[in-house]
Amino acid sequence: MNDASTQVRADLDRLLPVLDTALTEPFRLGPAVRLGEAVRYSLEAGGKRVRPVLCLLASEAVGGSVAQALPGALALEYIHTYSLIHDDLPAMDDDDLRRGRPTNHKVFGEGHAILAGDALLTEAFGVLAAADLDPVRRAEALVLLAEGAGWHGMAGGQALDLEGEAIASYDLDHLRLIHRMKTGALLRASLEIGAVLGGASSSERAALRAYGEAIGLAFQIQDDILDATATEAELGKRTGKDAGKSKITYPSLLGLDGARNALDEATETALCQLATLPKPNSLAAWARYLAQRAK
Repeated sequence: MNDASTQVRADLDRLLPVLDTALTEPFRLGPAVRLGEAVRYSLEAGGKRVRPVLCLLASEAVGGSVAQALPGALALEYIHTYSLIHDDLPAMDDDDLRRGRPTNHKVFGEGHAILAGDALLTEAFGVLAAADLDPVRRAEALVLLAEGAGWHGMAGGQALDLEGEAIASYDLDHLRLIHRMKTGALLRASLEIGAVLGGASSSERAALRAYGEAIGLAFQIQDDILDATATEAELGKRTGKDAGKSKITYPSLLGLDGARNALDEATETALCQLATLPKPNSLAAWARYLAQRAK
């Protein structure tokens, strides 16, 4: 196991128990029992919790703590999980499998899946707004969350991606725009929210925002490569779906070798942003680890 994988594993062993203990708590008691079950089903599906972990690591990278950034991390995982539930719906990507299990709408029906996503989206802002945080930092984090998840970010990027299925072809700049919004915006927000809640200086916050932009691009290129090369068993979800829908991807525009070169460039750009941070090692390891998955 290489150094990056070792560091990532150590971070996950340390941080996942904190996240997993808190994530489902708001959805355990309430009158809408089946809706609570639907929400917990997707929250408990596993995964590496990339966005909340990056949020917590960003706080630590600037000298803050896990406790300071935890409300932001929970909010980010609620947003991400809601987006997965809705992405899997027949009107969107129409997927039957997510993380090796039937998707939410296959188990609970489309109506409850839509409402589970709605509940998670709403709770994301609730958990952050109710947190015992410095009021200015809390307000800044809420704005960043809205920007990352909204129509200038993830939701807008998903819309462009859907519209792109009807376009015969588009260029690399348009593909980058879609990915910068659809995937990159929430990853960038994860880093910047962690920076804000951890008490970052303006220069540290700018560095983490730039790191987030670069790692968001790397993450999407990696996702495109894995969709084209990995097996369903390896990913726990359907593969080859982009090609099946004739979607434009980095491999389809650049070829696999070109896509891997672009992934390396984005990763190096991310790493360069960390030089001035007090504790950059974990974030550097995560950038390298994510890139290695697509090799």
